[in-house]
Amino acid sequence: MSERRWEIWIDRGGTFTDCVAWNSGSSELRVIKILSSHRAPLEGIRALLRLRPDEAIPPCNVRMGTTLATNALLERRGVPCLLVTTRGFRDVLRIGTQARSDLFDLEIEVPETLYASVLEVDARCDSEGNVLNRPEPAQVLAELERERNSGIDSIAIVLVHAYRNGALERELGELAGRAGFTSISLSHEVDPSLGFLSRGDTTTLDAYLTPLLQDYLRTLLAELPGSSVRVMQSSGGLVEASRLRAQNALLSGPAGGVVAVAEIARACGIENAVGFDMGGTSTDVSRVAGELDSVYEREVARVRVRAPMLDIHTVAAGGGSLCRLNGRRLTVGPESAGADPGPLCYGRTSASEPTITDINLLLGRLVPDRFPLPLQPERARDAVRSLAKRLEKLGFERTLEAVAEGFVEVANHDMAEAIRKVSVSRGYDVREHALVVFGGAAGQHACGVARLLGMRTLLFHPHAGVLSAFGMGTAPTSWHGSVDAGRAPLGPETLAALRPHFEKLERRGRESMSADGVNVVTASTERRVDLRYSGTETPLTLGLEPAAALRASFEARHRQLFGYTRPDDPIEIVAARVVLAARPEHAAPTVTNLGVEPGAPLRIARVWL
Repeated sequence: MSERRWEIWIDRGGTFTDCVAWNSGSSELRVIKILSSHRAPLEGIRALLRLRPDEAIPPCNVRMGTTLATNALLERRGVPCLLVTTRGFRDVLRIGTQARSDLFDLEIEVPETLYASVLEVDARCDSEGNVLNRPEPAQVLAELERERNSGIDSIAIVLVHAYRNGALERELGELAGRAGFTSISLSHEVDPSLGFLSRGDTTTLDAYLTPLLQDYLRTLLAELPGSSVRVMQSSGGLVEASRLRAQNALLSGPAGGVVAVAEIARACGIENAVGFDMGGTSTDVSRVAGELDSVYEREVARVRVRAPMLDIHTVAAGGGSLCRLNGRRLTVGPESAGADPGPLCYGRTSASEPTITDINLLLGRLVPDRFPLPLQPERARDAVRSLAKRLEKLGFERTLEAVAEGFVEVANHDMAEAIRKVSVSRGYDVREHALVVFGGAAGQHACGVARLLGMRTLLFHPHAGVLSAFGMGTAPTSWHGSVDAGRAPLGPETLAALRPHFEKLERRGRESMSADGVNVVTASTERRVDLRYSGTETPLTLGLEPAAALRASFEARHRQLFGYTRPDDPIEIVAARVVLAARPEHAAPTVTNLGVEPGAPLRIARVWL
């Protein structure tokens, strides 16, 4: 074995944890896929390095993506936290926008708040950042100590107009530290942008999930002494594990796959590509055209989150999705069998509902002896036969194979619609894109999905089953920073006035990355601005250009997305952004051999089409 450290890349998914080990010194690549659990990353590293159970893990470079924050948010398993806000605003986050998930639903389900308690204080700035009210420190300290004694250890401080001036929040944060709170989230640090609702939701999310995330990472680091551990963020860039915040980790796992798709498309000379990642629990789709498409605000599990995120669309259709007969209709998902007990053919459950994995096994699309565990096809066959009998009683006589194929068609249509969300609905012709297929289940459905969309080029990577983990090895270490631009009208003078803000953000980013041991000399720097028509709400993020070129780029993008422009309306600058990115020193090997002639058949298999 070479003395050079092993590079370990891990994607901890909902069903499986994919692990890849790469030694650039010996050019040795190892791959393993294990069932997900809290200790799965450590078990994967031990298996990759062929260590005995009592043998210590040697220092290595670990890059990991995890669904921990997402799952904890979906299941509402965060830590109890306190919301401290300006007096009179205690119910604003609970009230929200009054938007309904289903407009005509007579029973409105109000989403559960992330905070356990609220404390109002007399602390307020005006819209220019001037302090109007400053609270009495002794009184606030006493109230914070009372809340801390009730068992709450995490606090989110969200004051009106704090994005303009964070002095009051910092003062309250110091009092919270004196009261014994160990996790303190200040809204002007978490999200320094206009918009009380989004800023408040993002800050409470940070207080609710970051302690849970950091506790988990600390347990991993304790068993990896001497190793460097970086975690994938939703933006597609890595960060030192101790600096990871929950709002930046909601797409941690899927982001690795998008980075890999971009790298593969670039290496193969493909300009436009769609990533199709079908795993055990869900399917993630994304579009790549030279650079990664990003968004800066979205709703996750009915919580507004403002953070840099890759534009990934997810549907609940994976290998573990349950296949059911709902009345007279076949449905696939959103419920999943998960990693434990898993599909019927795994033989680990007494349930009788088949999954997409069971369906594909019956149709001959899975080769049992290539699977990581022994399969039991008879259990799946009995379950689908039972559904066929139920359909017969309803007047629909179908063979077992026809019923199974019906579930495949339902799943394919769901996934094709997800791909349209990131292509056609954004103004792009999906037929001009290549479909990059990866994930443990994508190969079984890729051709059917491509046929529905009219896509004619499909690209399969040799390591497609673990490609999200592979993407961890090609991802840069990155830093994102932003500052509110005050909604100034777009023009040469206002752009010039942003220069000090850009320079300050760049200094902060380089200092942060240098502290984590990143060579910032080779890091790339990109300046961006958020623009929108005056009087509208949704900004578009574009790379910095001269004012005239920026207006032209904005209008072209606006027309593509929304179908119209307003030539006579003023455009305003909402925010200034800086992105720093440093490529890895020892990146993963890239496969570029397109169009390889197929070899001799390995076997003859029976498949139902």
